[in-house]
This record gives sequence, structure tokens and C-alpha cells, in this order.
Amino acid sequence: MPNLSHRVPSYRKHRSSGQAVVTLDGKDFYLGPHGSKASRVEYDRLIGEWQANGRRLPTNGSVRDMSIAELMLAYVKHADQYYINDGVPSGETGNIKGALRFVKRLYSRQFVSAFGPVALKAVRQAMIDAGHCRTYINTNIGRVKRLFKWGVENELVPPSVYHGLQAVSGLRRGRSKARESAPVKPVPQAFVDAVVAHVSPQV
Repeated sequence: MPNLSHRVPSYRKHRSSGQAVVTLDGKDFYLGPHGSKASRVEYDRLIGEWQANGRRLPTNGSVRDMSIAELMLAYVKHADQYYINDGVPSGETGNIKGALRFVKRLYSRQFVSAFGPVALKAVRQAMIDAGHCRTYINTNIGRVKRLFKWGVENELVPPSVYHGLQAVSGLRRGRSKARESAPVKPVPQAFVDAVVAHVSPQV
């Protein structure tokens, strides 16, 4: 029987995210897109440090953190498979991409662990500056929060990161520079009269 204590931890694929992963000292480390050259290089680096340190992780904080760009890529891939109705993609994936483009523009190169409430409010301000209405911004900030919630669920994001983002409340009417959406007005009576003859009594 082989000595398991001398086995080198394997390079594996994390199913839900498509990321390469290796488990060292009981903790998963995400290396980048599975099969990519960069992920192989990162795997070799981590294994080299682990072996050189007596088959233990170094304690100097040099272990690679996942970038926000990598997290967003994995989440959009998940959304493409999740938001489907009767085999047809829904519009939610496009909505997610629209919300995340502000995160991408400002923070794609930052580490996931560094994204906190101040960063989320900066993303929200960018949405305000782009002229989006208050309710639309609140909806999209909810989508950004779900990105990090999904990351926690799949052990890509420290739980403390998502917990911190929950402290950012939605914009309230009259309490920000975000514009209000135009009120929804009733349909003109002429439009109603034109369709009455073509619909059921219930409608």
C-alpha cells in the first residue's frame, strides 16, 4: 500500500466554477481556469512552497488570493447554466453582466478578500454617475451581492466578505443623487376599448 503521507496533492477541477483547485493543509486554493497554463504554473508554485516548507503551507501570507475577475467569470458561467426556463436562457444572465460591468471596470484586478462595503458603494456611485435610476441601481447592487454570496457558497469567497457587503443598504428616495424612475401611467382608455372585443371576459 502506498504511503499516503508522501502523496502530492492533486490538480483538480472545481465543477461549479470551472476553476482549477488544489487542497493543501485541508484548505482549497483556486488557481485560475482549469487547464490553463497560468493555473498550472500557480499549482507548481504552491506545491513547491508546500514541499520546501516541510509539506506545510508557509505562514507568511504568500498564498494567492482569487481575483474578482476570476470570480465574475466563474459566476457568469454558472448563470448561463442556471437561469434557463424550459431550455431557453432567460434574460437574467444579461442583467447580471450589466450589473457586473461596473465591478469589472473598477475592481477586476483586485483580490476578492479586499472587496468590502466601501468598494461596493464606489460601484453604486458609478451606477449613479452613469444616470441609472434609484430602483434599478438597488436591483443591480443586489445582483453584485449575489455574486459574492454564490462565491461563499462555493468556497471561493471568505464568508466575512459577503457579511460586510450586507451592511450596505439600498438607496432611499430623496436621500441620494440617483434619479427617480418616471411614474407608470394608466393605459389610455382608447387602447383598452380597442382590445376588449379580442380577449376573454376574465381579462
